[in-house]
Amino acid sequence: QVQLVESAGGLVQAGGSLRLSCAASGRTFSSYHMGWFRQAPGKEREFVAAISRSGGIVYYAASVKGRFTISRDNAKNTVYLQMSSLKPEDTAVYYCAAKFLPGDLLSRHEYDYWGQGTQVTVSS
Repeated sequence: QVQLVESAGGLVQAGGSLRLSCAASGRTFSSYHMGWFRQAPGKEREFVAAISRSGGIVYYAASVKGRFTISRDNAKNTVYLQMSSLKPEDTAVYYCAAKFLPGDLLSRHEYDYWGQGTQVTVSS
């Protein structure tokens, strides 16, 4: 079992920045690939970013590439999502997720554990 707890999101103006963190407890954090997803009202949960166990491989959705950065600190059992140049369309509930087996890190269906989600609102 892995428990994931996201940091508080918040309200930020367009063009601003925000960093989310996700703290993991339970089984060895470094055994898991980690991902960030988001869900806007009335929309499906979508992939944002993912990072491999060691942090050596990262993936980004086209909509956030160049603006968001995913990273992890295995010593602190934490994964981060640094969000910059935020846009109103980034408004959503953001979730971190953990995946044990190799596979498609971009698919939400592949992940084993999820955090409770945190609201990020970007005002125009």
